[in-house]
This record gives sequence, structure tokens and C-alpha cells, in this order.
Amino acid sequence: MGYEKPTPIQEKAIPMILHGTDVIACAQTGTGKTAAYILPVIHKIINTDHRHLNTLVIAPTRELAQQIDQQIEGFAYFTGVSSIPVYGGGDGATWDVQRKALEQGADIVIATPGRLIALLAGGTVVFDHLKHLILDEADRMLDMGFFDDIIKIISYLPKERQTLLFSATMPPRIRQLANKILRQPAEINIAVAKPAEGILQQAYVVYDSQKPALLSFLLKTHKWNSAIIFASTKEMVKKLGHSFERNGLPAKAFHSDLEQSEREDILRAFKSRQLSILIGTDVLSRGIDVEGISAVINYDVPPDPEDYVHRVGRTARAETTGTAITFINEHDQRKFFTIESLIGSNIPKLPLPEALGPGPDYRPESRPRSSHGPKKNFNRKPRRR
Repeated sequence: MGYEKPTPIQEKAIPMILHGTDVIACAQTGTGKTAAYILPVIHKIINTDHRHLNTLVIAPTRELAQQIDQQIEGFAYFTGVSSIPVYGGGDGATWDVQRKALEQGADIVIATPGRLIALLAGGTVVFDHLKHLILDEADRMLDMGFFDDIIKIISYLPKERQTLLFSATMPPRIRQLANKILRQPAEINIAVAKPAEGILQQAYVVYDSQKPALLSFLLKTHKWNSAIIFASTKEMVKKLGHSFERNGLPAKAFHSDLEQSEREDILRAFKSRQLSILIGTDVLSRGIDVEGISAVINYDVPPDPEDYVHRVGRTARAETTGTAITFINEHDQRKFFTIESLIGSNIPKLPLPEALGPGPDYRPESRPRSSHGPKKNFNRKPRRR
């Protein structure tokens, strides 16, 4: 598969996992963490005399569950180790296929929390002999409100098991979860606050009204082979998708209102280069692993500084190069300043094309005025007449 030397997360995690230690690891996407936990697990499975359902991997989204399953297929191709992805969003036939596959047995199950709880409640899957529990993108799962679901799932699992928790960030709730489910874990921290060196990071300071024209200008000027456009809301993703469609541009909006089959078709087309532009929210920043993405455009500044690192990390993967461009309106300047503080570098602000006119001044340390005029002071005492 072209592996010549381990990445830092693989080098640190694999010996600990082989030793049987619980692990809490902080590493961003694109650092090779799937191989870091799957390779030692496969090694342990093929050296087991009695084969049962051995490993449960819990992931936040169906796209990530499918992606992990595909990677396991590649890693385990010559070993006879089997895996099943289990996720919601399909029709009754999909549910049936997943249930039957689980009943027939597999070495590794990769599941999203909601669908797994439904299967556990129906008595379809039994984890009596489980040896490994792996939580991937744990911080994203907590962001999506899965804390209670994870605790409920764990109540069905044997207490004697090895637990591995992988997270891109380490907020207090991850620590709380780790304290509940891990036993004397070894800790691994790979720097998460730095985008890859191969990413050319740039920004434009714009008014919202200038964003569509700037986006059109960049796509026409650069002719990137493939690009992802990130917006902060599903509504904006849909709006951009309709705009591209009207203008006959090769782009598709990717969001949770689509049927599962539509989402899979869009991802397949993007991975095979039949589709050159993908538009999505931050779910995509964690749930897609495609090499050769030329550019990432942040149509909005991400709400969380760490999300910026994940978004731009879709390009320049596996030591390649890429471009990341962010549009900063007058209200997002302080958020962008926080991002620059997190990554420890000042991202160049490029001049807007002349046809667009001037944008707002970049003053991240001053508070932007409301677009409805100066802010009223409601705490001021009324003046006596």
C-alpha cells in the first residue's frame, strides 16, 4: 500500500496498542490515525485462536464509518479479517443487510452511535467476546450530542477490554469521557494546531455581498482540478449549490437532507474526479479522505478555530501541496484573529480584484458595528427631565 515509514501517531500508538494498554490520542485527521489503531488490531486478530466479534469502532458520521471500513478492507485484504459498516440513513433493505451481516459475524464492526443503539435494543448484535473498543473523532461525536449514547453503548460491552480514544482536540468533556471509560490510559499528543506545511494559506477581507463574485473569480482564474467549498450552515451550502447549478458549473452541495444514496453518489463522483467541486459544512472536514484536492475555500470563517485546521487539512494530504483561501467579513474578523493565534502565523490578506471594489478594513481587535447602525446602550440609566 506504499507505506514506507510510520507517521508520528503510528510510531507512538502501535507499540502501546500491541502491548494492550488503553490509549487516549490527540491527532488531527490526515495524520494516519486509522492505520495507527487498525494495523495492531488486525495483527492481534490473526493471532487469536477463537474468532468472535473482536473490535467495535464508533465513528460520528456514516461517511467516516464507510471510509474506515474501506481502509480496513485494504489493510486486511490478505488476512481474512472481515469488517461491517453499520449506519443509519438507508431504507429497510439496508437495515436488513446490516442486521444479517452482523448475525453471520464479523471481526470488526464500524458503527455510528444511533444505528448501533437500535441494533443493540433489538438484540441483533452481541459483544460478549469483544476485545477492543475504538472511538474515532471523539470530539466531533460529543459536539453532535452523542455523549449519553456512547455511555449507553458501553453498558453493553464487557468490562475487560482495551479501549482506544482518538480525538482531534482535547476539551474538558473528552477528559470526562476518558475518565469514565479508560483504565490508566497512555496519552499521545500530536500537534493539532498546525496546518500541513504544504498548504498555501491566504485570505480576503470582504463584505458578504462581494463573496459570490469573488468565489466565481477564483474558480475561473485558478482552474483547480478539485476543490471543496466550506460554508458554516446547511442553508448556505444549499444556496451555493443552487447558484452553481443555475450557472452550469460542475459542483454539488453535500448535506444531511440528501438521501444516503445521493450522498454516496456525490462522494464517489468527487473521489473519481467526475465532479470537481464539492460544497459542504464542517461534517465534511472530518468525514472525507481524498488525496489530490487542490484547494479549500472557506466561504465563511469556521466557528471554531480547530475546525479551520480540519477544513484546510483536506488539501495537501500525504505531503502534497494545496491552497486554502478564507473569506473574512467584518463580523468574522475577531474569529479569524483567534485562528491565526491558534496556528501561530499571520495569514496574508490579499487585495480584492478591482471589479469588486474595496472591502472592509481588517481590524480584528476592534468590535464591528452592527449592520443596523450603532449599538444602543440598554444599561444606561434614563435621563431625568
